[in-house]
Amino acid sequence: MKKIAILGSTGSIGVNTLNVVRKLGKDYKITGISAQKNVNLLIKQIIEFRPTIVALGDEGAAQELKKRLRRFRPLPRIYEGTSGLIEFARNPVSDFLVSALVGAAGLLPTLAAIEAGKDIALANKEILVMAGDLIIKTAKKRGIKILPLDSEHSAIFQCLRAEKIKHVRHIILTASGGPFYKYKKSQLEKVTVKETLHHPTWQMGKKITVDSATLMNKGLEAIEASHLFGIDINRIDVLIHPQTTVHSLVELVDGSILAQLAIADMRIPIQFALTYPQRYPSRLQGLKLEKIAHLTFYKPNLKNFPCLGLALKAGRIGGTMPVVLNAADEIAVEAFLVGKIKLTDIPKIIESVMAEHKVNKKPSLKKILETDQWTRNRTREKIKCS
Repeated sequence: MKKIAILGSTGSIGVNTLNVVRKLGKDYKITGISAQKNVNLLIKQIIEFRPTIVALGDEGAAQELKKRLRRFRPLPRIYEGTSGLIEFARNPVSDFLVSALVGAAGLLPTLAAIEAGKDIALANKEILVMAGDLIIKTAKKRGIKILPLDSEHSAIFQCLRAEKIKHVRHIILTASGGPFYKYKKSQLEKVTVKETLHHPTWQMGKKITVDSATLMNKGLEAIEASHLFGIDINRIDVLIHPQTTVHSLVELVDGSILAQLAIADMRIPIQFALTYPQRYPSRLQGLKLEKIAHLTFYKPNLKNFPCLGLALKAGRIGGTMPVVLNAADEIAVEAFLVGKIKLTDIPKIIESVMAEHKVNKKPSLKKILETDQWTRNRTREKIKCS
């Protein structure tokens, strides 16, 4: 039996993971679930899945959960706060961790799970952006598998199962383009939060939906892919593919291109990660090739979508620069969502913070965390003054 803990069970990845586990049967058990502060949904999940441990990142929400579960039996052990998420991830009641928190919050818990000897299904790309060298090194040292949950990285992983990385010429990440890929720069200046959160294909959380609209998400994925597959970021290309049918491609040295195609449903890569190395049947409908009218691919417009270029630049520089990129983006996106800045201000703010940063090429975990905090403070100052 695979005993699974989920960091972020109330988000879209977490909810889809639980949906997959419902259908996989008795060989898969949810032993731990966690959230930031969505107590209502977490309680429904506790009642259905009866986990042994639960964690809430928000300490006030954890106290509310304890009150509302005081008569519930069997009562799960409840962890709270950042230290609680780390203990939750480390707890031996699970042997497999789904890392689906958003942003930097997932770094320390995921690292704790790796150090505890657990395989990881990774949706939290930001932690590889921040500390990819450290995480991959620790995983290799412990013999831990890191299985990608993003549809693009799952596609690459599947294409590479029978190939050696030395035979790869390029990795090609596909991007839907979000809702604005055909917009002119003047139009982008006027887009609203509501328009930005209306993604044409995927149902995702607010942060990743905004990142998809700016193409920052694809830049973060390029850095993630570089770490996951051990390939130089200069050999990773991005193409806009509005149909989201081809989830990514791998070009080999002989000119062959391998691709993974499927309907746009996160339950497919999630199930593959949970059941790996086996491949189980799915109740989802298959892709009807005869109904696909066309597949189109375009080069991204870096002038209109500078976030992608900033991310690729940070990935090339390496060291602590991707930490700055990620933290500045998180704070800038938060500001956009509450109406403090425009969508087009996001890359301007990120670029200005990156320009101030002195890079540490081989940072320790302590330095990574210090850089993350410095960036958040500096980004808030810039937004306040803008």
